Amino acid sequence: MTNAELAILGLVTEAPRHGYEIEQLIEERGMRDWTIVGFSSIYYILSKLERRGLISSHQEPAAGRGPSRKVYTIQPQGRDAWHQATLKALSRPGHPDSSFLLGLAGLPGVSPQEAAAALRQYRRNLIQNRDYVQQTWQQRGEDLPVFLEGMFEYSYNLLQTELEWLDRYIPRIESQIPP
Repeated sequence: MTNAELAILGLVTEAPRHGYEIEQLIEERGMRDWTIVGFSSIYYILSKLERRGLISSHQEPAAGRGPSRKVYTIQPQGRDAWHQATLKALSRPGHPDSSFLLGLAGLPGVSPQEAAAALRQYRRNLIQNRDYVQQTWQQRGEDLPVFLEGMFEYSYNLLQTELEWLDRYIPRIESQIPP
């Protein structure tokens, strides 16, 4: 199960939902900060989950005037799949960003000056990301459900740890710059 499928299946597990409501929740919860779920892919993923028998759908009249909406509901097989995928996600470490690791593997092919400049830019971007997570976390207030608090705390600490590593690593690269 992909991360996007797990995220959408989780939202349908919480309550029956239509596609636009799923989009609103993804936006409201800041889910695009930690998983790739494009607006255009929501309906594709819902259709895929339905074909696999994990969810079902029915037409529901819209409140007031307007077209009816297709509402998706979790099925027992879907709840089981979501449950197993959630436990798997919680118990197995993920893979680090492979593009960054590929960049490190390519260091022999670039000058120390270029490498240091790129890593300093990466560090500036990390600081922006960390500050954004911290700001968003603080805006949500102190009464966050424990799962959201854990998500913010985990994300913040990963970014902070990566910054600390860069602060040790960049000087090593800079020490290779000829005088």
